[in-house]
Amino acid sequence: MTIRYAIRPADPGAHLFHVTVGLERPDPQGQHFALPAWNPGSYMIREFARHIVRLTALAGGRKLRVEKLDKHTWRCARTEEDVTLAYEVYAFDLSVRAAYLDPEQAFFNGAALLLAPLGRELEDCRLDIFPPAGVRAGSWQLLTGLQAARGTRAGEFGAYLARDYSELIDCPVQMGRFAQGRFDVLGVPHQIAISGRVARLDLHRLEADLTRVCEAHVRLFEPRQPRPPFERYVFLTLAVDEGYGGLEHRNSCALICRRDDLPHLGMKETTEGYRRFLGLVSHEYFHAWNVKRIRPQAFSPYDLGRENYTRLLWAFEGFTAYYDDLMLARAGLLSQAQYLEALGRTMTTVMQRSARLKQSLAESSFDAWIKYYRQDENAPNSVVSYYQKGALVALALDLAIRGESGGRRCLDDVMRWLWRQWRLAGPSYRGIEEDGIVDAVTRATGLDLGRALRAWTEGTRDPDFSTLLLAVGIRLERKLALDSPHFALLGLKLQGASGEARVAQVFDGGPAQQAGLSPGDVLMALDELRVTPAKLDALLARYSPGDAIQMLAFRREELKRFDLRLARQPPPRFVLEVDERASAAAQRRRVAWCGERRR
Repeated sequence: MTIRYAIRPADPGAHLFHVTVGLERPDPQGQHFALPAWNPGSYMIREFARHIVRLTALAGGRKLRVEKLDKHTWRCARTEEDVTLAYEVYAFDLSVRAAYLDPEQAFFNGAALLLAPLGRELEDCRLDIFPPAGVRAGSWQLLTGLQAARGTRAGEFGAYLARDYSELIDCPVQMGRFAQGRFDVLGVPHQIAISGRVARLDLHRLEADLTRVCEAHVRLFEPRQPRPPFERYVFLTLAVDEGYGGLEHRNSCALICRRDDLPHLGMKETTEGYRRFLGLVSHEYFHAWNVKRIRPQAFSPYDLGRENYTRLLWAFEGFTAYYDDLMLARAGLLSQAQYLEALGRTMTTVMQRSARLKQSLAESSFDAWIKYYRQDENAPNSVVSYYQKGALVALALDLAIRGESGGRRCLDDVMRWLWRQWRLAGPSYRGIEEDGIVDAVTRATGLDLGRALRAWTEGTRDPDFSTLLLAVGIRLERKLALDSPHFALLGLKLQGASGEARVAQVFDGGPAQQAGLSPGDVLMALDELRVTPAKLDALLARYSPGDAIQMLAFRREELKRFDLRLARQPPPRFVLEVDERASAAAQRRRVAWCGERRR
């Protein structure tokens, strides 16, 4: 039997989708339906059911009683006739996680819209997608990773098929008017759609650069017979004034980026913004292997009604964050200097924050549901990023393997070993156990690095990067981070760069914290001179580390006076540079690691 779904952008102005679910032979004891509480890849309970506006059920043309059992589960009254649920969903989340609809465009993840008939999740699904009422045929486009049914041309409105509910909700849909590019990666068709106006968008350059990125990923996992693990792949992209993010899926990804980050005709240099976009693409594409296929045992299968706890997100998100820029370097889209600069920025961000000394990567992974995705003003002092520090642990592990094996093995071998386990297991694949990464490293490389890896991930020990980098002929230098005086000298971060100088975060051990300043305070004057976000750094530039100052600030509309002594030892900034005197072996390992090709 086939579960039949239908979606129509019923009222774009009111941001309402109309959805129906048709089910033959419902449970005679009363069929249960449930909507996921979260979306795989975004580890926070999002309560998608809160956006359902109204819901009704029909059986045999008659209205059927429906009872809501909990926050996201409904039960239909007993019946032997086919059941159809009809409901409206409010969609105004302009992100990659849920659903959005307005008169110009639409996007949805199935997890946010499509109720699952419980007990029937493994049956075939058909999704009929209709254009908004009044929209002229052909004026709206459609792109999804779902397979078009017979009679529907890919890219048009009509019927799409999924082998089960899991596949159905793992293929988001983009609709509206968008620019579209096409390219092949080792014989497999890829498409990119970009919604949002982008002046003089250079689609040809996008296609060429994305081809290089994707091919580099495929060759990492399949060096002998390179071919992607899917029959087609789509990048669903929304370009906005300010925004950044992505969400991986089995044969697609959803992206949001700044329109100014995309390449334009006549653009000769690769801008920092474009490199940021390519890094986002690289990150989500790597996830097609690492998370969507290679995955923790805790995700096999997903339980979409509650939190799925694992202590391994540092390996799945952190390793992916390590490889995103590294693959750009290997593809020749980042110079060696640009790649080392990016690594230095990540290292600086992580090492400047005290959270890395309080929360382990394993703890950060486990608590992602309540901490990483729900960060508050104290997050820099309490939450370590399993993305950024996880990437640094991946770097340390890669360098340790290269150094101890004399360049014969690397982290690539570990990823390939994990990939082979997925391929060999097939449908019986159960995922990686909580201590499985240590075992994978040993099996793939023949090296026993478990003690160091556990210290870096289950404890809070920092890797010795200075020593590890010598294996690839890189010198690590520490410099004073004085490019942002209010952070370096005061130990605080402001909320925005315009308007009032409101404190957003106060960092552990800094002068601001020691003097008693708190998030929410509004800085008014420094040594009797007015403070604004634009003026604060200029004022601080006239002082030296260790100087005493007086700050006036409003707290809950009351004027407060604070005596501070500027930091005597500003936080470090890490710089990675090629050691031209490194041994020939170290230089060869560096080339094998990140290449030397320049754009």
